Amino acid sequence: MNTLARPSFMSRTLSGLALLVLPLAGLSLGARAQEVPSPEEFFGQRIGADYFLANYTQLTAYWKRLEEVSDNIVLEQIGTTSYGQLMIMAIISSKENLDRREEFRRISERMARARDLTSEQAHSLAEQGRSVVWIDGGLHATESVAGQNIIELPYRMLSQTDKETRNILENTILLAVPVNPDGLEMVANAYMATRSMSLPVLYQRYVGHDNNRDFYMANQKEAEAINRIHYRQWYPQIIYNHHQTGPSGTVLFVPPFRDPFNYNIDPMVIRGIEIVAAHMNHRFSAELKPGAINRSGASYSTWWNGGLRTAPYWHNMIGILTEARGNPTPEPISVGPNRRVPYSDYPDPLADQELWHAWQTIEYLQTSDFAILDYAARYKDEMLYNIYTMGRKSIDRGNRDHWTA
Repeated sequence: MNTLARPSFMSRTLSGLALLVLPLAGLSLGARAQEVPSPEEFFGQRIGADYFLANYTQLTAYWKRLEEVSDNIVLEQIGTTSYGQLMIMAIISSKENLDRREEFRRISERMARARDLTSEQAHSLAEQGRSVVWIDGGLHATESVAGQNIIELPYRMLSQTDKETRNILENTILLAVPVNPDGLEMVANAYMATRSMSLPVLYQRYVGHDNNRDFYMANQKEAEAINRIHYRQWYPQIIYNHHQTGPSGTVLFVPPFRDPFNYNIDPMVIRGIEIVAAHMNHRFSAELKPGAINRSGASYSTWWNGGLRTAPYWHNMIGILTEARGNPTPEPISVGPNRRVPYSDYPDPLADQELWHAWQTIEYLQTSDFAILDYAARYKDEMLYNIYTMGRKSIDRGNRDHWTA
């Protein structure tokens, strides 16, 4: 494991914000524990608690603690941010899988590249391999709940002992990544000091909120690090990018995306988005969580090509986006007349909410996370073989003249 030094960029590069730095609780690392500590035990607050945001320094310390007490998580440094912080990624799976993670990484790479593999060899590798799922949070730092959700997810993966979680750990390798460390640090510090997320500087250096426009050209250090994991190292079959805010009167937008779809993308990607999204939407209904809207409920599509979840389409990866409501300061959700009657893209409407809390959004996002991980675990052979199939199609198409209508 790479050594992860505690970030000190606030004092080095943002002295004007020094008053926003708060004392950190629970950072001392003690002896190996028998149980995985909850965020509430570590931070003194549950993730999603009213008026609480954990920053990146706290996240790093907590994840290091999880690594100390659990054999199912390994931390790796994947890059350095524009303000000088270390970017970390949590790799979560069974101990046996983590011990063999380089073997499974190579299988994922070979299947995605699809070169020099027969169909029979690809089927064999799919059986041997593990599905790889990327789940991130905090790209747009003022969309604060997404950045907190990525703290909660490893805890649940490491502390739950139910059959589903065990199956996920056995058949899937999860890459959990806080993708904007600088923003998470600054926005959380600002909010905890002032109850406001307004900052006098860009929360990602040079680009700020436009950091999701950089993944097709990778001008920024953060985008370089993320793309390196996606297209040079792990080649995840599913990439889930958390965002805010959902359409008015709902809790969150979930794919499928609106038509027309981008017909330049392999149709297996489009169908893959639909089938993974169906798994998510069905789970919301099964868990009695209303307020998930699809397709016509928002303008999100597969046509924007430069984002964290859309650039992967051109690499035959299933990119999932959710846009969820939520704020550390509780706020109401008012349901307008166009959101009260069920229809095919919104079969389970939300009732008016006098106050909606961030922890409620966290529960919805955990449902999304586990729905995706459960699907990837159940169908890991299919996930691996499908990305090989799309790769072969791309190679064959590039080797001959062809025309589109």
